[in-house]
Amino acid sequence: MVNLNKLRWQCRRGVKELDAVLLDFLDQQYLAANTQEQQLFIQLLALEDDCLLAYFYANHLPSTVSYSPDKDLEKFIEKIRTAFVASS
Repeated sequence: MVNLNKLRWQCRRGVKELDAVLLDFLDQQYLAANTQEQQLFIQLLALEDDCLLAYFYANHLPSTVSYSPDKDLEKFIEKIRTAFVASS
């Protein structure tokens, strides 16, 4: 079992917009998520802030970033973004 306080700390990125999206998922959906989604969230937290900003707010990666997510992670990012927009 992952320590929720550790995840909460990892969600705090210093970019207000990212903090809001990531903490919203952690607080509202993480515990009810299945094991795969929980693992995808942990994988997502390992990414750099510029990647996360592009995923959540621009829907694409900047050309300077060489990382491309797999299809499962892309679907998961869309799920988080949709839930965040609906709750705002």
